[in-house]
Amino acid sequence: MAYPNATSDDDGPAGERHALTEELRDVVQWHAVWAVAVLLACAGLAVALEGAPRSAELALLVGAAPGVAGLLLRRADETRWRAVLLAVWAGCGAGACMLAGGVSGPLAVWCLAPVAAAAAFAGTGLLAESAALALIAAGANALVGLTGLLPGRPPAPADSWLAFVGLVTTGLGLASGLALSRRRAARLGAQRRAAEGDLEQLLEGQASLVLSLDGSGQVLAAFGRAPEGLGPGPLVGRSLLGLAEEGALPELRAAVAAAAAGASVETGFAPRLAPDRTCALALARAGSGRLVATLRDASAEASRIAELEAAREAAESLNAGKSRFIANMSHELRTPLNAIMGFSDVMKSRLFGDLQPRYVEYAEMIHDAGRHLLDLINDVLDISKIEAERYELRKEPFDAREAVSGALRLTRLQADSAGVALRGLLPPAPLEVEADPRAIKQIVLNLISNALKFTPRGGAVTVSLGGQGQDIEIVVSDTGVGIAAADLERIGRPYEQAGDADQKTLGTGLGLSLVRAFSELHGGGMTIESRLGEGTSVTVRMPVLRAAPPGPHGANVIPFNPAAERR
Repeated sequence: MAYPNATSDDDGPAGERHALTEELRDVVQWHAVWAVAVLLACAGLAVALEGAPRSAELALLVGAAPGVAGLLLRRADETRWRAVLLAVWAGCGAGACMLAGGVSGPLAVWCLAPVAAAAAFAGTGLLAESAALALIAAGANALVGLTGLLPGRPPAPADSWLAFVGLVTTGLGLASGLALSRRRAARLGAQRRAAEGDLEQLLEGQASLVLSLDGSGQVLAAFGRAPEGLGPGPLVGRSLLGLAEEGALPELRAAVAAAAAGASVETGFAPRLAPDRTCALALARAGSGRLVATLRDASAEASRIAELEAAREAAESLNAGKSRFIANMSHELRTPLNAIMGFSDVMKSRLFGDLQPRYVEYAEMIHDAGRHLLDLINDVLDISKIEAERYELRKEPFDAREAVSGALRLTRLQADSAGVALRGLLPPAPLEVEADPRAIKQIVLNLISNALKFTPRGGAVTVSLGGQGQDIEIVVSDTGVGIAAADLERIGRPYEQAGDADQKTLGTGLGLSLVRAFSELHGGGMTIESRLGEGTSVTVRMPVLRAAPPGPHGANVIPFNPAAERR
């Protein structure tokens, strides 16, 4: 039997402790009281009236059975169980009536037991079904009585006792069932009023004005904040047409007529008392010939939109100025930096004579620092061009293996000095692409440099190149420190770095952002997989292949051999 708002045994960890709602407890208690009362009556009959026939005791036991069934079925979740239980009430009531002598016996009133049970179910809409079951039970008793198979009425003391039990239980069952119905109706009414109060409070607190109108535009109810210029006093009882200035009345009348005909209309008008402002109106037809309208201050919205637009333009102007400043500064810095690197290169090469070893060491340090600074300036310049949407790819056909091999050669010394094994896995056949060679090489350089920075001595960095369909795939994996899950969402954006303070000093946060930007400019993307303490794998896929690769992706690869490349 399903009761309103009953909680299933499977809901939550307290499955064994079945949570009963107040309605469910009422109905369960009603069944329990019925079963206990009838069983006590049966015990009293057996003790007080020793000569009572067994059929009378059996009739009372059958009459108690629906109450016990209601207790046993209290956890069912399906609505059909209510109907099943009503059928049990009808069957047991008819059976008890037959055992006590039929429709002329003392328990004939129990044919009405389904009606009492339906009243206890309170608001389930089963009263009509229960009345039909009661008629069926009475008819079945009458038909069986015509066959002469029913036992006779019990002797006088037992007969009177059964009649008393039948009348009292049925009468009290009906009365308590009706009381439960009224109690539930009151509870539902309170809930409905509380819900209506919450809804009204919500409507009153909103920024727009919601109106309920009749077919002619008369305001029946108003909720929310009224726009300026509608005039003082309540809006209820006033006409929507009376809120607008004269020039807007024809269009407003047409909008009301169209909404009354079933159309959804949106229009605007100037309020009568504030002709410099604009109200936006939306009209639609509701039930019972009424109209519903929402009214908001469009002037305020337009002002806010204008402010947001001005703020956006100012932000874009500041961003463009920042990009121009970075580009100009990068250009101005590279000019003296090239001179510094050139003169330091001359000094360490001893072009104009021998130098002391300490000076040669200083010249090499100046040259290395200049190279590092130049790389940083180039990265900043590239990222500023990309942010300003001024970076132009120079696509041309070439073998992607050349760009990857070149990056491996440039980073070989860095890997050797860091004590990290650098391996390359390249396809044996050419991998023709239509892309920007500098960008592809920069992608691989940035990924390898980043991997070498965060891979401890004795670790390994592997670079693989392959193709599938129209995509090339560049994968750089390492056995380094890895990236925490919380940092994975941030890295790849300009100037964002992962790790602790010591790790952040190893870079500027531009490498991965440039990789992502270059891959997206080629119509591809970058994905990162990492586990803290185990390493990182960065995959770049770009649809730049000119023709399908010669074999399946990942097959027929060979290790990169820098010595062979030099030969």
